[in-house]
Amino acid sequence: MPEIPYPLSTERLVLRRFSPEDLQAYYAYQSLPETARFLFNEARSLAECMERVGRFSRAEFSKQGDWASFVVERADQPGLIGEIALKWEEGGDAQHGFVGEIGWTLAPEGQGHGYATEAARAVLALAFNTLGFRRIQARLDAANDGSRKICERLGMSREATLRDNWYLKGEWSSEAVYSILLSEWQQPN
Repeated sequence: MPEIPYPLSTERLVLRRFSPEDLQAYYAYQSLPETARFLFNEARSLAECMERVGRFSRAEFSKQGDWASFVVERADQPGLIGEIALKWEEGGDAQHGFVGEIGWTLAPEGQGHGYATEAARAVLALAFNTLGFRRIQARLDAANDGSRKICERLGMSREATLRDNWYLKGEWSSEAVYSILLSEWQQPN
């Protein structure tokens, strides 16, 4: 697997490795109940955020099961406004391509500007064009309209709705699974 060429740049964003200096901005939105609404976890404590930022800043992306986590920041205004991650899933090989999962979480001030879509396009390009992935999926709460729209803007296809398959925070939730294949990514729009 080629090494991830941190940072990635887009027209408006820089996607870089986490550093200890990101802790306060990360905690500021991860501690909000509205951030945790569609996540498996409750709002995170400062200690949980410290552990995650430390782990993300040292993470390796060298084998199946590993995650590459990127800080999302504006190119013209440095500072964490969210995160995007790529997981190297089980399955596939270097000859036939790998399978991955993508996910994102943005701070409230980073939402509604197209940043998640722009960041996800950059990570998909990295996965397909540099790292040798064949398929990338996104798994989300079926009620998460914001992430659903991002998946659709990325050209991902909705493959399934798994009804009431998660019992989270005292209620049943359904999971939507979206995916995009290398062959679809390469098609001209």
